[in-house]
Amino acid sequence: MEKLTLLKEAQKTVLDATEPLGCEKVGLLEALGRVLGEDIIAPRDNPPWNNSAMDGFAVRWEDIKKEHEIEKLPALKIIEDVQAGTAAKKTVGPGEAIRIMTGAPVPEGADTVVRVEYTEPSSDSVRIFQPEPKGANIRQRGEDVTQGATIISKGTRLRPAEVGMLAILAKSFVLVHQRPRVAILATGDELADLDERFDETKIVNSNSYGIAAAVHEAGGIPLLLGIAKDEPASFKEKISHGLTCDVLVLSGGISMGDYDFTRAVFTELGADMHFWKLAIRPGQPLAFGKIRGTLAFGLPGNPVSSMVTFEQLVRLVLMKLSGHCHLERPTVRAVFQEKLSKRGDRRHFLRGILRYENGALTVRTTGNQGSGILTSMVKANGLIDVPEEVEQINPGDLVTVQVLSRDF
Repeated sequence: MEKLTLLKEAQKTVLDATEPLGCEKVGLLEALGRVLGEDIIAPRDNPPWNNSAMDGFAVRWEDIKKEHEIEKLPALKIIEDVQAGTAAKKTVGPGEAIRIMTGAPVPEGADTVVRVEYTEPSSDSVRIFQPEPKGANIRQRGEDVTQGATIISKGTRLRPAEVGMLAILAKSFVLVHQRPRVAILATGDELADLDERFDETKIVNSNSYGIAAAVHEAGGIPLLLGIAKDEPASFKEKISHGLTCDVLVLSGGISMGDYDFTRAVFTELGADMHFWKLAIRPGQPLAFGKIRGTLAFGLPGNPVSSMVTFEQLVRLVLMKLSGHCHLERPTVRAVFQEKLSKRGDRRHFLRGILRYENGALTVRTTGNQGSGILTSMVKANGLIDVPEEVEQINPGDLVTVQVLSRDF
């Protein structure tokens, strides 16, 4: 009997066989979601000079400090107007003020900006009716970014905030890890593709498209190879086409049936195989190895099994190839709402619905957990992870849930 590999061992095996891909330079907007391949060093301070945080008047604090009685404050002479994008030509002296807009450089001689709503301006003077603390409403040079500092570290996944910072630093191109190319092949004479005419004896090839979407979500580039028929020559030809990619993912054809040729064809192609079965449910028949440098996975043919095993193994590999430091989905602890009994030798992944109820995080299954019930994945926003040794869970027990939905 084929040995069952524990999932934790399988995950270590696939990650040990995976090295991050090299880097490439891409345009700034193409970098969103990619992993940075270089440290970003600030070439200059940001802000590059002291600037006004408000529309108002740049003044000397000595002229408006609280020791003065407000009603006796003299009117300050307005000597210039400074808009954002321009710099003052004059220096603020005693009894003077410069009208200033948000973002404009603070003029020489001024050390405080009084917001416009605290003033009563006229055509050539302004009276202050509420003093401000010294230095108020001035953004200091370098308070956001200091020249020479590492602002974003290598290995960071670039979010909109990082893209905005790269723009501030005038980085029009950035070095990021390459995206893994993933060849996807469905197997079986019973399958028909979306653009084929087929009768009731055929099953629509949904796996290839579900896997392709999962590859895309994980940052990879999916390449659909179509369907391999249950004939060794066709099977070998299709697989060979996928060996130019970083990863090859098959669905179906890895069991022990008369028409399951994966093992024989992999062997003929010189595959170095690491395991063929996992101690999990759904997804026990699962192969992994290397063929001519390409990481090769054989996933089960049932749609749910295919998706669950992709999550537990293939996604980890794609994340590592892409340069990510954090490879796994986030997990939470939630209160289980049902009763479950299972065998104590396999790790189960139940499709679950996470929600907050009365201040607590709860989870229940999506209903029928059959490996062919794709609606169980459609309804799910998490996978309930039940360890091998656990044989029963009761309502109220805490369980670990892998969070699938970014909207949760």
